[in-house]
Amino acid sequence: MQIQLNSDNRITGSPELLERVQADLEHELKHVASAITRVEVHLNDVNGAKGGEADKRCLLEARIKGAQPVAVESRAATIEQAISTAAGQLSRAIKTNLGKSDTAEKRGASIRHLRPDDEGE
Repeated sequence: MQIQLNSDNRITGSPELLERVQADLEHELKHVASAITRVEVHLNDVNGAKGGEADKRCLLEARIKGAQPVAVESRAATIEQAISTAAGQLSRAIKTNLGKSDTAEKRGASIRHLRPDDEGE
């Protein structure tokens, strides 16, 4: 799983920050990592110098093999909180997405879709 880190000019994309992001994502996505090709991480300081209660934003977009990308966003007081929350959200979203596709493939034709003349066969 490739991780691509992008940040605005108010958040320094340091090697330590990349390690933190990788650790959070690997921990949260370990059960679905084989389905993911890449995760794009976008970090922003929404209010800049003004600060605020939830002015740090983490947007995660996961590229999944054979499926549409899944994206989640989290805002928090610190960038670490935003990353951690978004990683958990992404894990749940991917599991839901993969579960829906597995369920759709496993489901056969419903009895409700049979024509009346097909029921006796």
